[in-house]
Amino acid sequence: MITQDIAGAALAVYEVDSRGLDRLDRAVLEALLKLFGGGPVGLSTLAVAVGEERETVEEVAEPFLVREGLLARTPRGRVATPAAWAHLGLTPPRPGTSGNGQGDLFGA
Repeated sequence: MITQDIAGAALAVYEVDSRGLDRLDRAVLEALLKLFGGGPVGLSTLAVAVGEERETVEEVAEPFLVREGLLARTPRGRVATPAAWAHLGLTPPRPGTSGNGQGDLFGA
């Protein structure tokens, strides 16, 4: 019989969190949020940041993150949703800043 404790232990072995994100999913979100201030960022750049092939990020992590409402594809690149910031316990940057503490090109 599989109990909640046994299932939790099995998920912990595979580094799956309470929302179903695994190591790669979290790495993509953390790079998007911490390195790129929530985006937009290109898929190839995001893949390099997490040390994975572009196709792996695009075909494995991205569909799940989009379905979960944590990532959005835009014409300018991938962007994090407010739910992504909340899931990782981070605060989104103020509007008009890049999210990396340097402000944007024209002010702030």
